[in-house]
Amino acid sequence: MQETRRRIRRPIALASVTALALAALATASSTLPGPAPASAGPVAAAPRDSPLEPCRIATTMGVQMSEGLPTAPGYARSTGRIRALNLMVDFSDAPGQGTAMNRFREFFPQTADWFRVSSYGRLTYHPEAPIPDWLRMPRPFASYGVERGAPYEPGYRRLVEDLVKAADAKVDFSAYDLVNVLVTPNAGPSALDTVLSVTFSGNGDAPYADGVPLANTSFVYSRQDDGSGTYAQTGYRVLPHENGHVFGLPDLYTVDGGGTVGHWDIMSEDWGANNDLLGWHKWKLGWLDDEQVGCASRTGDAEFTLTPLARSGGRKLAFVPLSGTSGYAAEVRTREGNDEAVCKPGVLVYRVDTDVDTGHGPVTVADSDEGTGGCTRRPNVHAELSDAPFRTGETFTDRTNGVRITVLGEDAATGGYRIRVSRS
Repeated sequence: MQETRRRIRRPIALASVTALALAALATASSTLPGPAPASAGPVAAAPRDSPLEPCRIATTMGVQMSEGLPTAPGYARSTGRIRALNLMVDFSDAPGQGTAMNRFREFFPQTADWFRVSSYGRLTYHPEAPIPDWLRMPRPFASYGVERGAPYEPGYRRLVEDLVKAADAKVDFSAYDLVNVLVTPNAGPSALDTVLSVTFSGNGDAPYADGVPLANTSFVYSRQDDGSGTYAQTGYRVLPHENGHVFGLPDLYTVDGGGTVGHWDIMSEDWGANNDLLGWHKWKLGWLDDEQVGCASRTGDAEFTLTPLARSGGRKLAFVPLSGTSGYAAEVRTREGNDEAVCKPGVLVYRVDTDVDTGHGPVTVADSDEGTGGCTRRPNVHAELSDAPFRTGETFTDRTNGVRITVLGEDAATGGYRIRVSRS
């Protein structure tokens, strides 16, 4: 029997116009020990003689939601047309507020639009709500024991089983790739106190419905509303974060909050202003072609021209492998597409470790201007790393591993950058 691990808990305080300390999302996932029907990311591995082979650092077995390539089996497909089942639920001790479809509209069409933009149109996210009314659970909310850090057993298993019984007459669960349970916001505490939203992904031991396990299911509670007046534009972003897990992406925050990645990936911070995914994640999900990735695996110098990650086409990622489980990535981030909060465009450099569990820092962004306090004052954006990108004439150096990444110049017309990777 597959072990279901406890989810990582994330206490965090972010700069905010309301000066509120915000608790961030707790998420959960477990990886399958064997093959499963669906798999995220690039389906075919590169040929062994491919120049990219050294840069396809491998998934580490036993690591929860490893950053390696390809994504372990059992997660939802991340390319093509995805059907997402949405069930709006309430309870006798927390009756639905407003209409169920109003709750649905808090997340759509924004979530589908976010995935379309981030994937360059390679993921068509089709949200469906075959039951347009609140689906009343047979037990009070309090009886399920749902709280931050709650394990899958026994409360969530009971909740999923009750969901299936209540919806099965009107829903063919086998027709969907993932499930979103949009809970009435008055069930549980405010998100300002503690965030209950959670995802159980790659979980082949989940209850079955219509012959398939509900292995990739996200639960969203409360509302991520910090009082800054931006909720209508940004409150939906908890769902793309949670759905990132059903596609096999880990949490990038740690016990220190967004301190290792900041606002450079929605798997790190999903409050407030919009942000995109890292280029490594886009390659992992199959949204970048191998031709859009450069691999600097040999000693000496290698030069790459990178185009802005937000735009389709062109080379997006340069990778420098350090070992079979780690390496550095470089990409160009600009304020466009899903990257609303970028205040310093440039070349973002970060380390990827495939042998680090979700929520323990599998990605670390290099800060080009350490200790400056950053360049943004946007609510709920990790300020210190907001000016992390490197500009023309600046160099990232890892003396221990003999790696230097130098920004040679910027193409003002395209927003792209030329970089040189030097290995000794």
